[in-house]
Amino acid sequence: MSAQEISADGPTVHGPVRPASGDGMPRAVTHAERPDEAARELRAGLGEAALELVVVFCAPSYDREALADALAGQFGMVPVIGCTTAGEIGPGGYTTNALVAVGFPTEDFCIVTALVDHVDRFEIADSTAIARSLLSRRDRAMGTRPVPLGEDARSFAMLLIDGLSMSEETVVSALHNALIDIPLFGASAGDDLHFERTFVLHEGAFHPNGAVVALFTTTRPFTVFRTQHFVSSDRKMVVTGADPQHRIVHEINAEPAGREYARLVGLEGEPLTPMIFASHPVVVRVGGQYHVRSIQKVNDDESLTFFCAIDEGIVLTVAEGVDPVSNFDGLIEGIEAEVGAPDLILGCDCILRRLEMEQRQLNAVMSDRLARHRVVGFCAYGEQVNGMHVNQTFTGVAIGGR
Repeated sequence: MSAQEISADGPTVHGPVRPASGDGMPRAVTHAERPDEAARELRAGLGEAALELVVVFCAPSYDREALADALAGQFGMVPVIGCTTAGEIGPGGYTTNALVAVGFPTEDFCIVTALVDHVDRFEIADSTAIARSLLSRRDRAMGTRPVPLGEDARSFAMLLIDGLSMSEETVVSALHNALIDIPLFGASAGDDLHFERTFVLHEGAFHPNGAVVALFTTTRPFTVFRTQHFVSSDRKMVVTGADPQHRIVHEINAEPAGREYARLVGLEGEPLTPMIFASHPVVVRVGGQYHVRSIQKVNDDESLTFFCAIDEGIVLTVAEGVDPVSNFDGLIEGIEAEVGAPDLILGCDCILRRLEMEQRQLNAVMSDRLARHRVVGFCAYGEQVNGMHVNQTFTGVAIGGR
């Protein structure tokens, strides 16, 4: 029940997959369609170790209410958090229509979580209360452990947030400032490019318009990372008409946005598709670095809807891609220099990166890389690292051995 088949579309996994003894931290994936069966296979796949937390990434095709109940029934007192996706990353690499889980052993981790409701009404002051609560609960939990983690323990934070709330910039910036020196990463939940509703999972229920914040403390070495495989070109565009509240650009260089974008990327007159947006993103310079501002879709009036905040007067630059596989290999080299060969990489990969891998027929190659380096995670509608909300980026945390 654990055979894997690698095809041009990536791995297909039959039954639950769990790592062999000594093969990193507990990870599992199932393609069982029934929520009760899927939850049962995940529980079996994560093994017998006592767990502090389970993180689950789920295809939006699952019955959410039934799945939440089934996961709560299988894991009992172990907290389960997660979100819906635009594709999953399991122990065998890229996959779809799946349920993926990773377990964090109690022996190595102290973890506290919080649900943020109504993120579309989130205010900066809310972040202070959330951070204080998390830090206070962490300190109490650390003090009551039967076996202390030790003085070398450090913390990092993860944010999972509704990918259609258009609130990521406010939430991640405020939380990062409130958590001060604690590194933070995360991503925006997806719904397989339907752009209708996305959900986060917390305390036995899936929540729309919400976010989950988890604060991890461990003595294991770790590093929070980000990478993108694009560099800036000399082709500039100025946003001359925009609706910032809805992330819509109406005009670029005083021309209809979609038409002018197509001209600048050399595809004038071509229909604008997600594959084109994946291959021809734009970047904005912030704090001396270029960050991708990906386009979600073209609208009937030739306006463009973005995945990130956008405003009039912003100068965008057409980006040019470098080899994504070599870029990933360089990321792994840096990670291994910091923490050694990772026992787990909890990764958030932009859906537009995955679309590009498919377009360039690199899916199988990248799946092999992801599996080899123990990456588990999901494909997202946007990524967060420290105080920034970005696009077309691979971010996450790499956790080394004991």
